[in-house]
Amino acid sequence: MVYKIEKNEGVITFTIDRAEKRNAINDEVMEGFKKVITYIKEHNDVRFLVITGSGEQAFCSGGDLSEFHFLKTEAEAFGMLSKMGNILYDLATLHVPTIALINGAAVGGGCEIATACDFRLVASHAKCGFIQGTLSITSGWGGGTYLFERGLRHDQALKMLIESKKYDAQLLYEMGWAMGVFEGSKEQALEAFIGDMRNIHPDVHRAYKEIELRKWKEKNMYERVMEEIRLCAKLWESDAHNEAVARFLNKTK
Repeated sequence: MVYKIEKNEGVITFTIDRAEKRNAINDEVMEGFKKVITYIKEHNDVRFLVITGSGEQAFCSGGDLSEFHFLKTEAEAFGMLSKMGNILYDLATLHVPTIALINGAAVGGGCEIATACDFRLVASHAKCGFIQGTLSITSGWGGGTYLFERGLRHDQALKMLIESKKYDAQLLYEMGWAMGVFEGSKEQALEAFIGDMRNIHPDVHRAYKEIELRKWKEKNMYERVMEEIRLCAKLWESDAHNEAVARFLNKTK
């Protein structure tokens, strides 16, 4: 199994469990995301969803290029990208608070997953970034759209996307992308973060989330996410992207 789903006192933790692949996303992980999201939609006893990665090196390194590199055309790429894009939209629009518990590097699509969550807690050693540009593509799961909704200064958000590099945890906190930076146990950091929230009735949480989601509906959030995905799919079939992927795969052999 490449993921774990654990429930404890109303907190569901979804752990991407592919440490040997830096917790990269493949089809099986996508199905795991769909499973946990469906469970939350169908049960009222869930108060928080936490997403994290196994080990200490990586939260998530994005899509597993060793499995997705065979996608060559715009249409083929759009199939994979839109599948994960729809999963992230369902994650972002859940009625319960969602927390990215970032135990290690969150890069590429991993940074998109974290950005789709309501809150981001980052280990002090972790680095995060939208590094898709180094592969001659843009964010392909909707992460750019979510980033512009997260309250960062526009120029900071745009720079984060354009320069395609990793940022350290303290800078991410200063920018407002990270809600907190922690040392030591991620479990203790999570408990400290949600401690006061636990004292509030979950109907209040759901009501406040509905306020945000109503705004997103008015701003055509889903359509904007899908347009972002289409842009990435167009770049996916370019020679520049194929050459960059080949270099990356050769380097990791």
